[in-house]
Amino acid sequence: MTEKRLVRATDRSGLTAAWARVVASAERHGLDPAAVLAVERLSHLSGIAPERVPEVLTGAAAELPLCERVHQRFLRLRATRRDKHGREWSLAAIAEDFDAPGASLGPLNAGTGLPRLGHAAGVQRFFGVYPGFLLADSKSAVERALAATGPGGRPEGAAEDLERLSYLTGITPQEIRLTLDGTPPRLPLKEQVRRRFEHLRRTRPREDGQAHSLSAIAGSFDASGQSLTRLTQGEGLPNLAAAAGIQRFYGVESGFLLAGDAEALASALAGIERELESAERPAGNPMLAVMRAHDVRSIVTRAGRLSPDGWKSLADYLDDLLAREGQLRRPAPPRPPGGADAIDRSSEGGAG
Repeated sequence: MTEKRLVRATDRSGLTAAWARVVASAERHGLDPAAVLAVERLSHLSGIAPERVPEVLTGAAAELPLCERVHQRFLRLRATRRDKHGREWSLAAIAEDFDAPGASLGPLNAGTGLPRLGHAAGVQRFFGVYPGFLLADSKSAVERALAATGPGGRPEGAAEDLERLSYLTGITPQEIRLTLDGTPPRLPLKEQVRRRFEHLRRTRPREDGQAHSLSAIAGSFDASGQSLTRLTQGEGLPNLAAAAGIQRFYGVESGFLLAGDAEALASALAGIERELESAERPAGNPMLAVMRAHDVRSIVTRAGRLSPDGWKSLADYLDDLLAREGQLRRPAPPRPPGGADAIDRSSEGGAG
């Protein structure tokens, strides 16, 4: 199963590159990279237990099942974001913030069940973390934490193309203008999630230009298309597992459906900023140059839905194709952050 797979070599290279960028940025600003990238700081930002952070960075961490992952992230929130007296927030205080009883968070706290989508949104809002905090897989969580550790600030007043921002966030250009002006529209969560889902179906179609069917989307996470019908009709919210599956299907951030307009826009701008910064260092990021020269967005998105066996078949095919074109090179595997040699287990599939 995908949930239990080890971090793939391609994922690891992204983390290694992000790590290197933060180290370089810290040094440019006269900061100690070891302090900027302290394991405890990365753990605080990502919600991953400190002992797991080095394993994620080296690709040796097996991904936890969704229920366990969400449970552990919730415990990390309570342990690291305490009240003014230094005590953990009670379940009642957290749930009261979104008009729910404390008992409704009991299964989440005990690790015996997933919260409702609205409850997950409320927990993340209560603790002031990004909307995908509870759902993000380890690679995404660490990658986001690395991005957040950069000592430089975001450029102010940057004018970005509204249509592109709309594509990235699922927010209409008009709503983006309002958000940039400090008056984001306040939609009920149910309507927001419905709009974001319809945006994904409309802007990420199949190769023939048609929207992916509900059955195809739901089938990617072993559910029926009927389970998404109420979502498209604006009559209900998906459960947490379905929300994670939809976001994984379309290859968007784990908080895409839940993010408020300001958060979604900030995330999109941060991503664009990273692209611009990488563009200034083409020699250090050859993959970005390739992606600019060839439209690979749709290929990457579809490849993200492959099974472990599918990934191996794709890698084998690419090796064959490169060999036929005389381009196949087999560089030594990179050393991960911390200096420990990583064992490339991506060919072992999803066992964890």
